[in-house]
Amino acid sequence: MTQESLADLLEFAWVWNRQLRQGTPQVHRRILRWLETEQASRRLLLMAFRGCGKSTLVGLFCAWSLYRNPELRILVVAADQMLAGKMVGHVRRIIERHPLCAALIPEGNEAWAADRFTVQRPGALRDPSMLAQGLLGNITGARADIIICDDVEVAGNCDTPGKRGELRERLAETEFILTPGGLILYVGTPHTEESLYRAGEGFLDGYRRLEVPILDAAGQSAWPERFKDSAIAALRGRVGALHFARQMLLQPVAMSAARLDPALLLRYAEETEYREANGRAQLWLLGRRMASGGGYWDPAFGRAEGGGDGSVLAATYTDDEGRHFLHRLAWITQRSDAPEDPATQQCRQVATLARELILPVLRVETNGLGRFLPALLRREMARAGVACTVLEHSNRRPKAERILAAFDPLLAGRRLHAHESVFRTGFPREMAEWRPDARGARDDGLDAVAGCILAEPVRLPALPPRPSAPNWRGG
Repeated sequence: MTQESLADLLEFAWVWNRQLRQGTPQVHRRILRWLETEQASRRLLLMAFRGCGKSTLVGLFCAWSLYRNPELRILVVAADQMLAGKMVGHVRRIIERHPLCAALIPEGNEAWAADRFTVQRPGALRDPSMLAQGLLGNITGARADIIICDDVEVAGNCDTPGKRGELRERLAETEFILTPGGLILYVGTPHTEESLYRAGEGFLDGYRRLEVPILDAAGQSAWPERFKDSAIAALRGRVGALHFARQMLLQPVAMSAARLDPALLLRYAEETEYREANGRAQLWLLGRRMASGGGYWDPAFGRAEGGGDGSVLAATYTDDEGRHFLHRLAWITQRSDAPEDPATQQCRQVATLARELILPVLRVETNGLGRFLPALLRREMARAGVACTVLEHSNRRPKAERILAAFDPLLAGRRLHAHESVFRTGFPREMAEWRPDARGARDDGLDAVAGCILAEPVRLPALPPRPSAPNWRGG
């Protein structure tokens, strides 16, 4: 069979989708045509929004490449072994089931593993037809005609200059593995301002690029059948403007561009209402029953007015629709002329607030000075008769990253409410002045509220009940 008589990539994908009883949307046809046309350039970068199905399409491209030339050797490199193995397993399943790939299935299964396989081929090459390898694995002795770098940049390996340098150093090894005239295809989305995929970054200079954001220049959805305008707006609200710009619009936005606008807080003045129904306790606010809630205490024993950190207690509630209510934000103080020590003074104030707000749980940040406080706070809770669970909490993520992860999605979706008492504190000013890269700025309230928000599970709005249709089928 000549190369001219073999199916092109779009036909190959159409046959596969036909077998799965699904269509081939326009955005997929665009990517498939680009992959086939531009493969002669030998250095390609495909950036497409999350959920576009780019890994599925690249898997079809790999299977099609083996269909046209069974002697090819394809290496898949990903951020870790599991991600690379998923791509190899996907291609293996395509070859096993695609009508045009029947001749590729070998007679034995000794070379048909989860992370590598060898198709039926005339030669006796040492390397398998397809091999999965994580970035930290040893790929020095491998040889490949096609290298797929699939999601090699992830949030955990590009958040510091050192990690970004190590990532580029590891990826540079692929040039020594590739056979002369071979193809390297990068597939991914940016996770940082200094993204590997950023135009003009240097590492991928000379690569032919295709960028497919979820919204085109006219603001229209790239895949309207699946991502409608309402779904895109809801997604933007859930993940926040920064992550939406990076992962869906493919813009390597700097974290410093993030802003916390206090005008996006939804202000309210009502207090909570405690009820009991059928022997069960309920807490209501703004006509909604609260699903959960709790407090977060970020303690400090210096004097905030003297430039030290403030000791802040934040209390929030959430309903079953994913709305958060910042009900109290209190700066805990201490008196030098009091008979009790500063720690006991603060613990008593926190216990009093926990009783007033009916908090079921209160987390105490134990980084630094707070390590001995949980036991002391439990004692004061017991003395005051407060039925509130005290939990120890240790933060390992950078503070700016925590604050942004907590506030950005809620503010974008207008799902963060704040009691009017919060606006009489320094919290709105902290929001307005906060910058991720600023040093020395006041962020005690932001840190405490972020702790409350991140401790709550993510709740999505409830779906309406599915309508029942009349059953007109016989039998």
